[in-house]
This record gives sequence, structure tokens and C-alpha cells, in this order.
Amino acid sequence: MPPQDRRQPLLAEEQEETAYDSSEKVVVVGIDEQDGDVEAPPFSWRKLWLFTGPGFLMSIAFLDPGNLEGDLQSGAIAGYSLLWLLMWATAMGLIIQLLSARLGVATGRHLAELCREEYPAWARIVLWLMTEIALIGSDIQEVIGSAIAIRILSNGVVPLWAGVVITAFDCFIFLFLENYGVRKLEAFFAVLIAVMALSFAWMFGEAKPNGVDVLVGILVPKLSSRTIQQAVGVVGCIIMPHNVFLHSALVQSRQVDPSKKGRVQEALNYYSIESTIALAVSFMINIFVTTVFAKGFYGTEIANNIGLVNAGQYLQEKYGGGLFPILYIWGIGLLAAGQSSTITGTYAGQFIMGGFLNLRLKKWVRALITRSFAIIPTMIVALIFDTTEESLDVLNEWLNVLQSVQIPFALIPLLCLVSKEQIMGSFRIGPVLKIISWLVAALVIVINGYLLLEFFSSEVNGAVFATIVCVLTAAYVSFILYLISRAITYTPWQSLTRSKTVATTDN
Repeated sequence: MPPQDRRQPLLAEEQEETAYDSSEKVVVVGIDEQDGDVEAPPFSWRKLWLFTGPGFLMSIAFLDPGNLEGDLQSGAIAGYSLLWLLMWATAMGLIIQLLSARLGVATGRHLAELCREEYPAWARIVLWLMTEIALIGSDIQEVIGSAIAIRILSNGVVPLWAGVVITAFDCFIFLFLENYGVRKLEAFFAVLIAVMALSFAWMFGEAKPNGVDVLVGILVPKLSSRTIQQAVGVVGCIIMPHNVFLHSALVQSRQVDPSKKGRVQEALNYYSIESTIALAVSFMINIFVTTVFAKGFYGTEIANNIGLVNAGQYLQEKYGGGLFPILYIWGIGLLAAGQSSTITGTYAGQFIMGGFLNLRLKKWVRALITRSFAIIPTMIVALIFDTTEESLDVLNEWLNVLQSVQIPFALIPLLCLVSKEQIMGSFRIGPVLKIISWLVAALVIVINGYLLLEFFSSEVNGAVFATIVCVLTAAYVSFILYLISRAITYTPWQSLTRSKTVATTDN
């Protein structure tokens, strides 16, 4: 069958559901005269600029309110001692996100679409439900973070539930900007990241942490039994399940011909540079937040009581007014973090729902459905928990557990797919990267398993509840083992053996 005939079924599927229509994609081919069939064209600053965008949208998940709360608690309780772990956790997150980008560029399809084809119907539905639950849990944290920021900036006039309603309309901002093209949407997110960077850098300047202590904290590994819980939290909250799905779709906003090996390699090179820069920026912002709270509250009696709800007030009491009250600087940065992460959550929800279910819905309809999934439970949560800071802290602990539970359902399918030659072709990951990636995934899964064990050992009371948890845990572990078995049943060694068998038969 001629190559163009073999492509017809793929084209038909792409017409059913794609991350971006061809008219929406940014054109990067044609800047130089090389066709890029075999080798990647030489480096171009102009091309790097045109490829810049998806990595910064991806990096927002490293800066959401949940991560900021982890930063401030790490700083207040552990001081500067866990900055090195934050750096290496960000590096691990970069590895996973680069694999996600690799999958999207090399296949021309995103993770949710490929999962729809890779797994049987029952497993596909379970994966979709788990991913949606993770997205809803993440969105609740992000929307609540925005609502807290709105309450701070309104001097308490706007209650938490009203802040949730205001935040709910961010999907309309997203839909409005999307009509003006991908680059306008990316520019909007760049502004929000800049607002975060300026706000938290201002706080850093107000607090004046010791530069030597910060540098030692980054370069010298240090861990004690007293800070083990914060250390586990630092690593556990870095990788967000929905963000793994999101990045594989975002990279398809650039027009890259998957049939041209050189063009694919070129795109991967630029995305690697861009994602590294984006996560370096997110790392610096996380450093600002951690060190501000380390300088102000480490070793104090209130260190263990600081959370997202009361952090602004504690900052105000510690550092005072200044040229511009630090309470409002914190509120502005938190609002930018919450708004940017909720909008990217809406974006991720579109890709996840469309990819798993192959829904041919208009984007505004899909965005409203995705938003409703998150806003309705968030509104209920806001009305129930808008009473005390303690209740919101308990809620946040449960939501962190929810995120931890869902992580294997994103990592294992990703590593399974990027390892398969029949899916990735020559861009499948090699043995060294494969080992590193599985070790990173195993480390993250084990760490989050530790979080779950610690949490349930203190929270599970009563025989009935304990029985339910045990049954759910058995089902959960069984499904993870099933996903792992799918990853190892078809290996490159088997592919090589089959190729040799075919060659021998032909001869």
C-alpha cells in the first residue's frame, strides 16, 4: 500500500478529535530553506522564540497555590535545609515533562488520545475517571487559592464562596483569549508568571534572607527526621497528573511534520531548551517563597501553624507595611498563581476529555463542561469550609492525598508509550533514559505511597472504614500492577526478536 494510502485512517481520526486545528497552529517551518527530512536545521534564536510558550504554560503547575503552600510550610518548618531537594525535585519534574513533550511531538497526538488506543475500554474509562478526579482535586486547591487572594485584596469584604464565583469566570477569559490565537494566550500566561516573579521577588527583597544560607541550602543536601514530612511533601507535589497530559498536547500548537525526522528532532531540541528555562524560572519563584518564610518564621512557635489562609497576615505582622504592604504583595502573587493555574486546568480538562472520549464538541462547550466539573464541588467545599483555618488545612491535606493517589495513572502510561518503537519510531527512549525515567517514577510513587500510609494510619478509624480502605487499596494496587504489566509485555528486546524472526522467514 502506498504511504499516502496508509495515512488515510490516521487523517480520518485526526478530523474527529485533535488538540489544535491546523489553522490554530503556529507555523515555524520556512524560516530557513532546509527541509529537515533527516537532520535538524541549525539553531535559530528566531525559531526558539516561535517555539517558546508551551513550556511556560506547563510550568504554571509548579507554581500553583498547592505548591506555594508546600513552599511556605517547608521554609517555616525546615528553614533553608530543603532547598536542595526542591532543586532536584524540579529536575525530576523536568525529565517527566520532557518525556511528555517528546510523546506529543514524535506522534503528533497527545497522551489522552494515545491512551484511548492503547488500553481496552474498561481500563481507558478507569484512567479517564482517575485523571478527571485528579483534575477536580487540583482545581479545588487552585480556585480556593484564588478565592483566598481575592479575600486578602478586598480586606475581607469578599467571602470565600464569592471569590470562588469570581474565579469561575476565568474560563471566559480563557475562551476570549483563545479566539485571538495561541500566541496571545501564551503572552497572557507570561504576564501572570511575571506578576508572580515580581511579587515574590519583592517579598524576598523585603525579607532579605541571608545569601550564603540560601546557597548552602541549595548545594548541600541535608535531611533530618524532624523535616522528613516536609521533604516528602516537596517531592510529592512537584508532578501533577493532569500536567503530564497537558504538556503532550501543548507542544502540538506548533506545526511540525512528524514524518520528517529532522523537523521532529528540531522541535524536541527547542522544547527542551524552553522547558528548562521555564522550570528554572519556576524554581527561582519557589525559592523566593520558601526563603521568605524560612527567614521570618523558622524556629518560631507559629511555624507549624502557617498555611495558605493565614500566611498573608503572618507576613504583615512580621515585616510590616513598607512602601506597599507585604500582605497585598502576597495577595497579588497568590492571585496570579491561582488564576493562571485554574485556566490551565480548564485547558488540560479539554484535552483530557476530548482525548479519552473522542468528543467532537466545540471548545467553548467542552470548556464549560470541564469548568462545571470543578466549580460545582469547589462551591460546595467553599460553603462548608469557609468557617475556620483548621478546616481548610484538613481539606488541603485530603486534596494532597487525592493528587498522590492519581500520579501513577499519568506516569506509567507515559513511560509505557514513550518506550514503544511501534508508537515512537526512532524517537523512543533509549535504555539509559528509560532506566532513569522509571527510577524517577518509582521514587515519586514510593514517596507518595509514604504520604498515603502516613495519612491513613492517622485518619482511618473504625472497622468498617478500615475495611473499605483496604478493599479500595487492593483494587488500586491491582490496577497499577496491570498498567505496569502492559508496559513490560512488549519491550524493545521483543521487537528486535520479532524483526530477526521476520528477516529469517523472508530469507
